[in-house]
Amino acid sequence: MMKSKRWIIRKDYDIKVVERLAESLGVDKIIATLLVERGITSFDEARCFFRPSLDQIHNPFLMKDMDRAIRRIDEAISRGERIMIYGDYDVDGTSAVALLYSYLGAFYSNIDFYIPDRDTEGSGISYQGINTAHESGVKLMIALDCGINAVEQVDYAAERGIDFIIGDHHLLGNELPRAVAVLDPKRPDCPYPYKELSGCGISFKIVEAHLESRLGVRLCDDPATLNSENRHLREQMKLRLLKYLDLVALSIASDLVPIMGENRVLAHYGLRVINTRPRPGIEAILGYGHVERKSEKDKRDNPADTTYFRRELTVSDLIFLIGPRLNAAGRLHSAYDSVRLLLCDNLVDARRLATEIDSYNQDRKQKDTEATETAKKRVEASPYFKERHSIVLFDETWHKGVVGIVASRLVEAYYKPTIVFTRSTDDIIVGSARSFKDFDIHSALERCADLLEHFGGHRCAAGVTIRAEKLEAFIERFEQVVIETMPEESATPYIEIDAEVNFSEQLTPKFMRILKQFAPFGPENNIPVFLSHNLVDYGTPPPRIVGRNHLRFSVISLEEGSKHAVFPAIGFNLGEYYGRIQNGEHFSMCYMLEENHWNGHTEMQLRVKDLSFDDE
Repeated sequence: MMKSKRWIIRKDYDIKVVERLAESLGVDKIIATLLVERGITSFDEARCFFRPSLDQIHNPFLMKDMDRAIRRIDEAISRGERIMIYGDYDVDGTSAVALLYSYLGAFYSNIDFYIPDRDTEGSGISYQGINTAHESGVKLMIALDCGINAVEQVDYAAERGIDFIIGDHHLLGNELPRAVAVLDPKRPDCPYPYKELSGCGISFKIVEAHLESRLGVRLCDDPATLNSENRHLREQMKLRLLKYLDLVALSIASDLVPIMGENRVLAHYGLRVINTRPRPGIEAILGYGHVERKSEKDKRDNPADTTYFRRELTVSDLIFLIGPRLNAAGRLHSAYDSVRLLLCDNLVDARRLATEIDSYNQDRKQKDTEATETAKKRVEASPYFKERHSIVLFDETWHKGVVGIVASRLVEAYYKPTIVFTRSTDDIIVGSARSFKDFDIHSALERCADLLEHFGGHRCAAGVTIRAEKLEAFIERFEQVVIETMPEESATPYIEIDAEVNFSEQLTPKFMRILKQFAPFGPENNIPVFLSHNLVDYGTPPPRIVGRNHLRFSVISLEEGSKHAVFPAIGFNLGEYYGRIQNGEHFSMCYMLEENHWNGHTEMQLRVKDLSFDDE
């Protein structure tokens, strides 16, 4: 059977740099290669990478307009003005709102929050939201995870006596909103050194800046230059900021922003908070992912382990267990429930809200599955789509809350830039666009902007609004843009391999211990993928199909001089290879290393991404 994916071994590094780094760190060349691939080329950079510290995050006042934002917030508080925190309805937006609302609300009561309704208002700053603010006497709105392109809406608010602070991380359009402050590291004139903060990350920087302003010290201050009182204030500030980082980590994971640089530090500490002192809302929602807190016996058996749950939670848990449930509230009901859950201060109320939110998620799953099956049938039944370089589908029966998920499923299945539309009003349709690493779908939409009412998002994901009569013209334009801009080789999915390894000589417990320190994993710091050749199934236990179509087997290396170490392996959705593995055919394999926890035991396991047999 021919491989369905290309295997690409990374060579984007200087081997001499790798050798120097390996020598200075005292590690093997594979570890040094992984570091250099991530832009880590010196001892000091490696130390910062392996030992994240809050001392490494940047001065929030380097962000353009941060001083103006803090000044306006303080003016509102001193005047007793009503403040509204406004955020988008996804995990990034709701966590950003929960963070800033909980911080300000701890010492200022004339404050409220607002999340737009996905069906009636759509994403971003809505006129309805501004009208609601005006009717309730709001004088300052702080928009988070949205607003960078809300030029007309900000002007509309100003006419009603409402000032705006924009805290966004999306790409700027042709014109900057005339707000009191526009906080966005992606502004061309913003000197902030790290450009990839999440929307909740921007919310955190506002809190950091405000707290620094109140206390008169900054995290970026060198402790050696401070007197004892200010050193104490600085340490107290760290502790106060730490409790918000669980929300930042949740947003970083769910919004798929890079987990390098400042985001790596924030995600590292955020995961530590979740694993040791989870807020009630997070604990409650994790219960529906079958994550259990430690029993009293667990604590007695291992009193040195301060973690709260029976297993350590990772970025993957935030992505797959928490994110979809919080998103489901905004997709099918109201994202207010997500904010309320994150703000809960007791487990009883949190569990009640979590039960409702999990029911929304079950409903979302059903709608998602039905729409995805219908979409795939349409694509596979029509020769039209086989010739196309893109997929654009419209179905007015699909729920707005699942079109993004459906688009993602179609990209996974067909590896083509995809947009899935549904009806919003009689003459307006809305959709979600999804792509993959090698194709910038936001840039493609820019070339179709004259046909669109609105669009916005990232390189791999965007929201789109269009008039129904322009859909056919858009489909043809978009297809042409894809043909003209997507490299031919990008039309085939690929697996990027970090390094080739000697299977049984280099996969040691020590290697695994070092590899675990690369976490938290995510974009730009993905779990490393390795390639090994001349492998065969060990035969004991025999290979078998588990679950729906997953292949479980044991593997050894036939390389000359190898120690014939046996490793358990699992290949999700690779059941098609069962017969060839069982027959003892030799193969090459690309895979990731992971720990498998089962019945109190932990063992190294290979998570297989693809196989290639020697006759291919």
